[in-house]
Amino acid sequence: MRALALTIGLGLLLAAGVAYGAGERRAEPAVRSATPTGALARAITPKRLRAHLSALEAIARRNGGTRAAGTPGYTKSVEYVAQQLRKAGYRPRFNTFQFRYFRETQPTVFERTLPSTRTYRGGADFVTMRYSGGGNVNARVVPVDFSSESSGCEPSDFNGFPSGSVALMRRGGCTFTQKALNAQVRGAAAALTANDGLPGRTAPLSATLFRDSTIPVMVVSSEVASELAALAQAGPVQVRIAMTVATTNVRAVNVIADLPGRKKGFVLLGGHLDSVANGPGINDNGSGSATVLEIARQARRLHIRPKHGLRFGFWGAEELGLIGSTSFVASLRTSQRKQILDVINLDMLGSPNFGRIVYASEGQPPGSLRIERAFRTYFAGKRLPIEEENLGGGSDHASFATVGIPVGGLFTGADELKSAELAQRFGGQAGRSFDSCYHKSCDTVANIDFGILEQLADAAAVVAVRLAG
Repeated sequence: MRALALTIGLGLLLAAGVAYGAGERRAEPAVRSATPTGALARAITPKRLRAHLSALEAIARRNGGTRAAGTPGYTKSVEYVAQQLRKAGYRPRFNTFQFRYFRETQPTVFERTLPSTRTYRGGADFVTMRYSGGGNVNARVVPVDFSSESSGCEPSDFNGFPSGSVALMRRGGCTFTQKALNAQVRGAAAALTANDGLPGRTAPLSATLFRDSTIPVMVVSSEVASELAALAQAGPVQVRIAMTVATTNVRAVNVIADLPGRKKGFVLLGGHLDSVANGPGINDNGSGSATVLEIARQARRLHIRPKHGLRFGFWGAEELGLIGSTSFVASLRTSQRKQILDVINLDMLGSPNFGRIVYASEGQPPGSLRIERAFRTYFAGKRLPIEEENLGGGSDHASFATVGIPVGGLFTGADELKSAELAQRFGGQAGRSFDSCYHKSCDTVANIDFGILEQLADAAAVVAVRLAG
């Protein structure tokens, strides 16, 4: 799941592109299926899901702690998924796409040089944003409307900002990208955006700039930012940043497998396979890709053959801006797109302080209400409460929505805070993140709630087959 803070709405980047049928609540027929689904749901067990997630974590551990697109960890993740699909009897296909791979060519140096010295630690104290600019900076730190929840979101926040200084901003109110660009336009030598310090949101998190920057841009911990802001109130504060980066064009692949139906057309069940650069990405999104993989395996083993087929998609470079799924959609002819009846997106299904969240159909293409209602019916039958939420352009479903394909999906929450009302409905802790390890190195198998993961995996399997008929 891309880092587009849900407190400001995950759909900011693609909101204009997913406005199909806004406000539409037209009646649609109830979903019926002649294919038995109970055996499929029973076959998808926490033990098997854990095995896939443990394999993905081991891949990350052997490859620098990451499975990010463009790294050996992602290549090995693709190999694992393809191997599992072949063992189950599929013939997986690889859909190749090209993207710009960002890397730091040397470890970044970030240290305070005035009024006293302190060397900050990469990962613990700061994280370089992907597609940051590089450079060597020795400059004064200037807080930008730092007490505001929308620090750095408006050009007016920079009134009086001294050109050549380092802008210190706080997360919230707009995207990280908007803050960095505003700082760059106003002459900042570098831009620091702090996590906001709320429960579970103190450490720096991995994030991507969706427009290139020419200056160093980092996310810093709330502790580092509070320290710098307090020192800046007392007198001049200066930092040194030495950052060397490179961006090259590389290729990666999506993995596709098909379970044929008796008639043309298929329901597509997908999730992204890549992680962020600074973690193994086991909830985000090993949980979704493991679920897609296990549904595929068990559907084949049980000889399930619905009226329409099932397609299983494992997307790359979602964390860099939905690149893999967008490329896949662009590669399809109009006639091929028409064969996709519904898209079910699975992203972050095991958050430890979970919500049971179904994608809302409002604002999505016509036909999306059918998917939403199918999930509502399923969970009502299990007497499990749900929350419906519009995730806008925050995950791979948006790539399909932009061309008018019906979309839906499941989600258990990122690092936004759980409300008291949702805690009462689902349990867990109010005022804390759904997943405090979101986009961090602690997003491991130990971070997964296997109870909710099994519930949503069963729901995805049953609803996909019911939609396929």
